[in-house]
Amino acid sequence: MWAQVINALLGLWLMVSPAILGFEDKTISNNAHIVGPIITSFAVISWWEATRVLRLYNVPLGLWLLLAPWVLGYEPTTAILNDMVIGAAVASLSFVKGKVEGSYGGGWSAIWRKDSLHATEARRTPRV
Repeated sequence: MWAQVINALLGLWLMVSPAILGFEDKTISNNAHIVGPIITSFAVISWWEATRVLRLYNVPLGLWLLLAPWVLGYEPTTAILNDMVIGAAVASLSFVKGKVEGSYGGGWSAIWRKDSLHATEARRTPRV
């Protein structure tokens, strides 16, 4: 979970970095204001075990931040470094699984297994 907390903080930094670092280009700030909240949202959602897999949705966003300076034509070096460092960190931290203590779901196969609750009750209940 610690990796996703860091990703959430990196997403927040990405949102405020144009104002703090003084990027006047609208392209840079628009990119940061779009990608930052999405990174933060996926990171916060993936704090729980049942939704931990959503952490992988941040990988393409991190890769986009690595490519964005060249695709969008950033001018200031600080903007390029900012996006590349955050992109590399977000993409790499998204692969940290975290500790899983429980098992959730099982899908339709949970209904058909012999050891499932539904199968046990069906054997006990006489059919009329």
